[in-house]
Amino acid sequence: MVRSVVRPYVLAILLLGMPIVPAQAEGTFLTELEDLPLAPGLAEAPGGVLFDSPTGRIVEATAHGDTTAEQVVAFYAQTLPELGWQKVGPSSYRRDNEMLKIEVEARHRPLLVRFSLVPQ
Repeated sequence: MVRSVVRPYVLAILLLGMPIVPAQAEGTFLTELEDLPLAPGLAEAPGGVLFDSPTGRIVEATAHGDTTAEQVVAFYAQTLPELGWQKVGPSSYRRDNEMLKIEVEARHRPLLVRFSLVPQ
């Protein structure tokens, strides 16, 4: 009898002691692009697409959040070169044989960001 009463309390204590990580925590990465961080304030939308082709990955993903287009653009302009991406256009980056395009739609609220990765 004591054993069955103790278990729920032990479980509750363990669960309460565990850190709670918010879904939109800084340092999170896109599900389909594990090496591409989400800008602060963004949360990934479900339903991303990943296709591995003989020439490379094809990925489509979206994120949304309560942030500004300027903050998102500045985050990726600073962060992506540190990860080996080279800026080749206003919203395009290249690394190895992959081209990444980040489109920010500022007229939407919450802000909508589209990520596209294709082989080059």
